[in-house]
Amino acid sequence: MRVLGMLSGTSHDGIDLAVVEFTPDGDVLHARIEERRSVPYSPALRAALVAALPPARPGLAEVCALDTGIGREFAAAAASVAQEVDAVCSHGQTVFHWVQDGTVRGTLQLGQPAWIAEATGVPVVSDLRAADVAAGGQGAPLVPLLDRMLLAPFTERGETVAALNLGGIANVTVCAPGAEPVAWDTGPANALVDAVVAADPGHPDVFDRDGRLAASGRVDGELLARFLADPYYARPAPKSCGKELFHAGYVAEVLRGRELPLTDLVATLTELTARTVAAALAPVGVARVFASGGGVRNPVLLAAIARHLPGVQVTGSDDLDCPADDKEAVAFALLGWATLHGLPGNVPSCTGASGERVLGRLTPGRRGLPAVPALPRWPGQLRLG
Repeated sequence: MRVLGMLSGTSHDGIDLAVVEFTPDGDVLHARIEERRSVPYSPALRAALVAALPPARPGLAEVCALDTGIGREFAAAAASVAQEVDAVCSHGQTVFHWVQDGTVRGTLQLGQPAWIAEATGVPVVSDLRAADVAAGGQGAPLVPLLDRMLLAPFTERGETVAALNLGGIANVTVCAPGAEPVAWDTGPANALVDAVVAADPGHPDVFDRDGRLAASGRVDGELLARFLADPYYARPAPKSCGKELFHAGYVAEVLRGRELPLTDLVATLTELTARTVAAALAPVGVARVFASGGGVRNPVLLAAIARHLPGVQVTGSDDLDCPADDKEAVAFALLGWATLHGLPGNVPSCTGASGERVLGRLTPGRRGLPAVPALPRWPGQLRLG
């Protein structure tokens, strides 16, 4: 079965997609990545999305327009892939993750899947987080399904290892020998840096390209201490967060009227990410960390994380044959494959859900639903190429 995985993450700059062909063979699931790329949002849609994200309070008309606009751009991206696919799994765009006193009450992803089903003719799996939330989970992270299988060879050799995703929000999955994996959002990765760079009228980019701003700035120790005092970091896992907490207004509140050069502010926020990631991983004794997401293209951030984790090897997920830029798209292709085969997609030890759940809802395509036999259990191994 060939599944197209699609998502737009918390950096909300475009649509990541990966076409993956899955072939189960006994206790082994073979997965071959056939196509992968990123499609930027149109400028008008991205501007409307940014204007609607927290702390903004958009009306229902704006939410409806975004749901349609995101759905149509996802549909166009899906229709443009060269490979013929059997199904699509669309995460859509998270616009609100409702957390109250550490408990996730709800989560909202936009991008109407009917547009994708109409454009491609094939069924679409979407709304993947809601079932985990209804079962008492955080609804995030969901990528541990893939992480657990990718990291299994290391835990079988007795190593404790971690997968790290550096998107808008940073999350980790820790796998140790003889134990269930654990995962949680550690805090902001690129979210705060992107917010302050995009808000600066004198800077041409909306992110810190290659970490140049951070490299030329100075970390402000007093300001960093204020950021690190946020109660979120002291909460136990499982936990999740989003731009409802970490946004440009949050930075302004912590600054309390102080003005810093953009370079110093970016350097301080980059150090914040490195410190909080390292603080999450240091106590569990990981030997290796495999990083993915947009943050892997920031050498200053990766070097800072490695500096705060002495003796730990920090590399990209490409070392696992999973491209660092496209790992989450591959993960959602896997989640879609699981749903179509009646297999659970959440990992309760990571999300805090009361049990395993088959995730998502299914929108039939013009060709109807695929005749896919349910599998009694997950294959024990994943071989990705």
